[in-house]
Amino acid sequence: MAHFAKIDGTGTVLQVTVVHNNELLVDSVEVEQVGVDFCHNLLGGTWIQTSYNGNTRKQYASVGSKYDSTANVFISPQPYPSWNLDGAHDWQPPTPMPLEGVWGWDEATLAWVEVVL
Repeated sequence: MAHFAKIDGTGTVLQVTVVHNNELLVDSVEVEQVGVDFCHNLLGGTWIQTSYNGNTRKQYASVGSKYDSTANVFISPQPYPSWNLDGAHDWQPPTPMPLEGVWGWDEATLAWVEVVL
C-alpha cells in the first residue's frame, strides 16, 4: 500500500490516505505522480507521497505535521515551544535528555524531570 498526505498552502498536513499500489502502476512500475494525480482527482487538493517506514521524506506524515518542500521532508509538530528544529529536521530540547533513567520534559521549568515507574 502507498500513503499520501494532503497538504495546504503552508505545507501543513491535513489528511493522510492509503492508496492501493495498483493505482500507481505504469507498465508494471509504481509512479508517484500517478498516485498524486489519483488522490487529487478523487479528493482534490495537493498531495505528496509519504512512507510508512520513513524511507521517503524522512518520516511518515501525520495530520498537523509540516511538509518542507525545500528539504523534501515531513517534519513532526513542534513538541514544546522551547524546542528548536536542528539541521536534520528533528526537534531538540534546550538541554539534552539524561542518558540513564526515564525522563519527561517540563516546559514550565525548561528541564527534564525523572519519571518514577
